[in-house]
Amino acid sequence: MLRPMTTSPQRSAARNEGDPSPEGADAARWSALVVDDDPGVRQSVRLCLEADGGRVLGVGSTRGAIEALDRGRFDVVLLDLWLGRDNGLTAIPQMLAARPGLGIIVITAYASFETAVEAMRLGAVDYLPKPFTPEQVRLATRRVVEAERLRRRVAELEERVEAEGEDFGETRSPTYRAFLASVQRAAASDSVVILRGESGTGKSVLARQIAANSRRADRPFVAVQCSTLAGEALCGALFGQGTTPGKVEEAAGGTLFLDKISDLTLDAQARLLRLLTNHTYERLGDATERSADVRVIASTTHALEDDVKAGRFREDLLFRLDVVSLKVPPLRERAEDLSALAAHYLQLFRRRQGRPTLELSAAAEDAVRREKWPGNLRQLRNAIERAVILAPGPQLEPEDLGIVVDGKPSRTPVLGGDVTIEELEIEHIARVIARAPSLEAAARILGIDPTTLQRKRKRHGLT
Repeated sequence: MLRPMTTSPQRSAARNEGDPSPEGADAARWSALVVDDDPGVRQSVRLCLEADGGRVLGVGSTRGAIEALDRGRFDVVLLDLWLGRDNGLTAIPQMLAARPGLGIIVITAYASFETAVEAMRLGAVDYLPKPFTPEQVRLATRRVVEAERLRRRVAELEERVEAEGEDFGETRSPTYRAFLASVQRAAASDSVVILRGESGTGKSVLARQIAANSRRADRPFVAVQCSTLAGEALCGALFGQGTTPGKVEEAAGGTLFLDKISDLTLDAQARLLRLLTNHTYERLGDATERSADVRVIASTTHALEDDVKAGRFREDLLFRLDVVSLKVPPLRERAEDLSALAAHYLQLFRRRQGRPTLELSAAAEDAVRREKWPGNLRQLRNAIERAVILAPGPQLEPEDLGIVVDGKPSRTPVLGGDVTIEELEIEHIARVIARAPSLEAAARILGIDPTTLQRKRKRHGLT
């Protein structure tokens, strides 16, 4: 289990009623911030929302609210319109600047049409006049929390559509079946997980599946490609910089996936070790101690022990990461699944390309089973996608898949061959996308911007 969060004097002094820091089995609960100068209102709203499953922090001023938002993440804020001499409306832009997209419900005993309109104009999502019943508070809060969960769900589904095609649900391989059983057990825990294995084995998809089957399934899943940034840019993206939140804050309450963790700089490694040890961190250029409850999943294609010996990776961080270590079997160790995987990818891409009658020939099926596939799932998927796009006939033959059988030449486009420039471009883009850790990285390799790459993918059917 993740270790309990430590409490610094700075954090303790800033707290009022309640504690928004989730622990253990409560890690997936939603959190609310109640901003009201009346202690009785704060207490009654807190008890009401805690009974509904929330974690609630109460503060009595706009300054306290901004400090609380700066320290932690909240799903919803209930903000009193009048806080002593302060006008709560003036705090709305400040709160949204600190937490873009934050759901703010204005509560007031001085309700009017004008103040309601002004609150909505400034960015509030609801307006609750006093006196209100406990059920009214619960319903208003639930609407905001569920709307945010729906937004995250839509974003997650969009990412899944983008990465569609990897299916780890069924296997005929005893080796992979035993591996999936370990994955399922790891998902049920809240421990740090590190996925080790060759490139192209599907570690990022497995990380998402672990998160989807964990107690944090309805909380954010945030992936960071550690190989795409360097130096301070990586630290800033991961932990935030100045007034800008980072991926750690984005993942609060959920799962943070660090892909290719061996590429973390030593500074980022030190900051990550602190996060794993006591759940605290600092943004670049800001000494304020912040807390975040996240479950970390990491992946690597490197032997991190070798990186430790070479001085490129911290040994103490490796010990913290190596709680649950899972080695992803390469495709050559699950040959029983090759035919089913090829059929799965063929069905996926012929639907996308509008070629519903395209089939693998008997020779192609045999070639798929015999091939070693050193690039693993990514290579197999890419070969079938390319073949579906370019194959001239109603059946895919081994040469369409780039497989040489009995010395018969491949139909894969080659420089200087009898191919068009467009065919060469399709082949090159498909191969770069297949090996790059992200579309942004692929665009950099190709020397074009990501928007141009998206247009080319759409034009060539590389969706």
